[in-house]
Amino acid sequence: MLYSLVLLLFLFAVMQGFVRTIVYFWNWLSHGDRLDENDVERAQAALEESEDVLARELSRANGRRGLARVFARWQASSEAVDEYLDHLRLSWYQIIILFFVGSMGGLLIEEVWMLVTAGLTENRVGLVWGPFSPLYGFGAVLLTVLCFELRAHAARNWQIFLLAAAVGGLLEQMTGWGMEALFNAESWTYEYLPDHITKWVAWRFLVFWGLLGLAWCRAVMPRLLYTIGMPTSRRQAVFVTLVAVYLVADIAMTLVCFDRKTNRDAGVPAANAFERWVDTNYDDEFISSRFQNLTIADEGTRA
Repeated sequence: MLYSLVLLLFLFAVMQGFVRTIVYFWNWLSHGDRLDENDVERAQAALEESEDVLARELSRANGRRGLARVFARWQASSEAVDEYLDHLRLSWYQIIILFFVGSMGGLLIEEVWMLVTAGLTENRVGLVWGPFSPLYGFGAVLLTVLCFELRAHAARNWQIFLLAAAVGGLLEQMTGWGMEALFNAESWTYEYLPDHITKWVAWRFLVFWGLLGLAWCRAVMPRLLYTIGMPTSRRQAVFVTLVAVYLVADIAMTLVCFDRKTNRDAGVPAANAFERWVDTNYDDEFISSRFQNLTIADEGTRA
């Protein structure tokens, strides 16, 4: 009992330190040489107007008591976020961060889901480097772009739900089909489910995508975009550019590894020094341990 308590306290301290480090680093990025003066002025004006809205709404909320006050303060922060988003224009800066966060957050949700529902603790990453699942990253980006547009037209919850379900189903279908067509690989299949629509799409998971998208667009996306904000310093631009380069390299390297895995299974030898390096450092054992839910269809065995 004492050991468990100490372990929990230690984990809490580690998480708290990690969060503080991220906050400090994020604040550090916002300082330094400024970007274009017009961009900086627009970002500062949006922030100032949202803070004015927050101050006004909080003054009203302070007159309430109990749960009504808590709800009013939450509503005040939501009004401030909405005011900020009215001035925000989505750009590559927000898109890259959304992909980064969505890839990690989606992977975490999937692994927790598999642990709770099936008792599985397998590694379900989608790229060779880092804890990323690009399927969720692309989903987060597509949902954000589409829902940001729907926000301007006051879309209803059922419309967002249907859109999210369609986006999720389309991503699963395209990803599953692409892996099979290009690499004879399979990371999941719903054929064993009675409600499957195709090999990679099932009704229950369309509902899951719809609910996830609704939660993302109503609760997560607005505050995440508010937190990300608009770039004002060169440090921010350089950092996000480096993240983008890393992600592109990660995706490209993953495709190369899958391609070489397929060619090795077909008996095709490496054609150059780079492919020999890939075969040495990203061999079948690496693929098997890294992508634990991956199956090579032709072999019927784990990769």
